[in-house]
Amino acid sequence: MVGMSDNGVLREAYGRFGRTGPEFDGWLSNHGPMAVEAMVRHGHDAAVDRWIDRYQARLEPAPSPRDRIQVEEWREALGDPRRLGDWPVFFTERLREADWRTVLADWWPRLLPGIAAGATHGVIRVGHVVRVIEEQGASGEHVAELARALGYWAARWQPVPRVPLTGRLGPANGLRGVPGLPPEHQAGGITLRLARLEGLPGWAEAQGSVAAPTTERAADFLRSLVASAVQDYAERAHGSPVMLVHAATAPNAVLRTLPSLPPGLWAESAATAWAATAAVRAAYLPTEPAETPAPDAGPEELMDVAVRHGDEHLVKLTDTALDVWSWTGDPAALAAVRRGAALVEPPGR
Repeated sequence: MVGMSDNGVLREAYGRFGRTGPEFDGWLSNHGPMAVEAMVRHGHDAAVDRWIDRYQARLEPAPSPRDRIQVEEWREALGDPRRLGDWPVFFTERLREADWRTVLADWWPRLLPGIAAGATHGVIRVGHVVRVIEEQGASGEHVAELARALGYWAARWQPVPRVPLTGRLGPANGLRGVPGLPPEHQAGGITLRLARLEGLPGWAEAQGSVAAPTTERAADFLRSLVASAVQDYAERAHGSPVMLVHAATAPNAVLRTLPSLPPGLWAESAATAWAATAAVRAAYLPTEPAETPAPDAGPEELMDVAVRHGDEHLVKLTDTALDVWSWTGDPAALAAVRRGAALVEPPGR
């Protein structure tokens, strides 16, 4: 496992991103805090300031609060993007009142059903900062980033279509059986595509084909799911080289958060992550796979490749691919990064 030294680079970066909104150019997610956390974790501290300077030019100021969200009225504000400025304030107050693990445990089961929030960036942003807090402690900057991450998830809360898990397959075999939307329905953003899944032949059967995860096996289930999604990306990234990244990074965010949650939440967390990965795959799956490229860089070079490329999605994919490599030693994890670097448009083009 790669560790992270507390040299202040990430805390300073969180402070800079704290002045920016969670979205820009409509509803594109601000990936800055997530990408920078991955860069620092893998030893690229020296590249952070320059990367932020370039990326921050695309961002918008943090939205101003509109109306205070009352504790007893939170359900009415859930999934309301007009409250993008209100939810971070709400969670800032909750995190002042209680330990961060208590707040996370209280709110995780409320937010989890809306895992598609911001094309899964709500849960991904939470996963990145939670692993930092676990390793470095709950500094002011870290807790402020957690409030923003939870707030973004709450404001963009969006469920994915789900069916009961009654099958016997593991995540790897289950994922291979998930059908894709036909080409004529692969248009529009993720919200439109998710709405079409319930009418997709074979979707419900494939989604329900895996064995429901147990508390004891939840982490193993998630590792298998993440590894399968990374391998799938190496073969099928051409369906959508940006969006299919999230089929891997979303369940990995859940896996990273699992140790900070009460065990009673683990099984449902893993099952919901499966639903999210299956849905993203189905929404963007190309008709035919491509040949998996041979990896041309070792694991120690992968983040160099991603940082030089500069795209935030590639940085986050690499972070997850390196996790998969550490678990499995599978060359497909390295090949996935090569495929992403070839397909994702570098910034500035």
